[in-house]
Amino acid sequence: MDRRNFIKSTAAASTVALVSPGSLVDFSSKIEKVKIGLVACGMRGQVHLDELLKRNDVEVVAIAEPDQRMIDRCNKIFQKHNKKPVEYIKGLDGYKKLYKNKTIHAVIISSPWEFHAEQTIAAMNAGKIVGLEVCGAINIQECWDYVDTYERTKVPVFMMENVCYRRDIMAVMNMVRKGMFGEIVHGQGGYQHDLRNVLFNDGKQPYGGGVEFGEKGFSEAAWRTGHYVKRNAELYPTHGLGPIGTMMDVNRGNRITHLSSMASKQVGLTDYIVKNGGKDHPNAKVEFKQGDIVQTMLQCENGETILLTHDTSLQRPYNLGFRIQGADGIWQDIGSGGFNQGFIYFENEMQHSHKWANSEEYLKTHDHPIWKKYEAQAEGAGHGGMDFFLINDFIECIKQNKEFPFDVYDLATWYAVTPLSEKSIEGNGASQEMPDFTRGKYKTRKPVFGFENYG
Repeated sequence: MDRRNFIKSTAAASTVALVSPGSLVDFSSKIEKVKIGLVACGMRGQVHLDELLKRNDVEVVAIAEPDQRMIDRCNKIFQKHNKKPVEYIKGLDGYKKLYKNKTIHAVIISSPWEFHAEQTIAAMNAGKIVGLEVCGAINIQECWDYVDTYERTKVPVFMMENVCYRRDIMAVMNMVRKGMFGEIVHGQGGYQHDLRNVLFNDGKQPYGGGVEFGEKGFSEAAWRTGHYVKRNAELYPTHGLGPIGTMMDVNRGNRITHLSSMASKQVGLTDYIVKNGGKDHPNAKVEFKQGDIVQTMLQCENGETILLTHDTSLQRPYNLGFRIQGADGIWQDIGSGGFNQGFIYFENEMQHSHKWANSEEYLKTHDHPIWKKYEAQAEGAGHGGMDFFLINDFIECIKQNKEFPFDVYDLATWYAVTPLSEKSIEGNGASQEMPDFTRGKYKTRKPVFGFENYG
């Protein structure tokens, strides 16, 4: 059976219930309006809040947020949608009170990375379906804790990787599934984005204006930059791994077996501080451990390789560096997601010319059906429309009791790249084994993403 027919046959049989028997989630009656609690509502959480308030099938019930400045920003979003603000629960452990609200069906967690595990596991134990924002794990045990808690409670988790929904990515995935690239051999992606004005600010505004971080920083600069001080790793693997792993059916007939990482020296953050705060600023003396460029090569059981690049500390235009390459064709993006911001080549169709073609016409022709259907509704949503699809899948899967396209096993695998890469770098690129978090279930699990139109 060729790949095209295999995909069709597996898609037809792939849909299973989101909530299975024995779950702590109460699905005794159909959910018409999903009641949501937000855990942390900083800059990313506010994007989710804005999308949720656009919908008639969602009610935001409560928000656990310790920072009054972020609460003030949330209130403005409620005003924008002509809706009354909800209950705010302050304090770092406010999420525990939120989880006791029996009316809440699901929570979206957008907190600092170090809180993801405890907050997600507590939500699962409380019977709350979880939408979890992306990052990487602090350690491998966290990844097993996610899986073990799910298998005990049967409370599902949605890995909220929005780049999987990027329009060009979904069009290319459509082409991969049609067999246009032939047998897939290699893929690339990453997080290649100048974050210096995210990692540093003046303590008043979320982006730029100074070189403070930690206790003197605001928003992400208050916590995210600390990871660059203490760690040297592929800190943000899911933007690259999610889309490429989906195209390679990772955890659904395929799996990652091991990886190896290397890191460059650190120059970018210190250079930024000196140029913007002066060589005598205290932060100019901070020894950042995180290398400016971290590259991680992953090996799949079926023989494919995946190269991830983490590049956030130097000057550069935004580009996630995607590439998919097979026996018959290759595509790589060269911009920020536009159909015309990519190169493509098909050897036979282009008569062995060895010349790139612009990807626009191909991606238009093979635009994913879900984008065609929801294009108007996605207009104006965060990240070029991606965030509409992210929230839409989360809500519709809950309403229709259909499995999430990215689940706890994807979460564990994608998150595990961070601590494994950290260990590899410490060992001068030593190969690290990726655990099989599915415990063998990957052999029979079927691809889900992009097959079910949940709307």
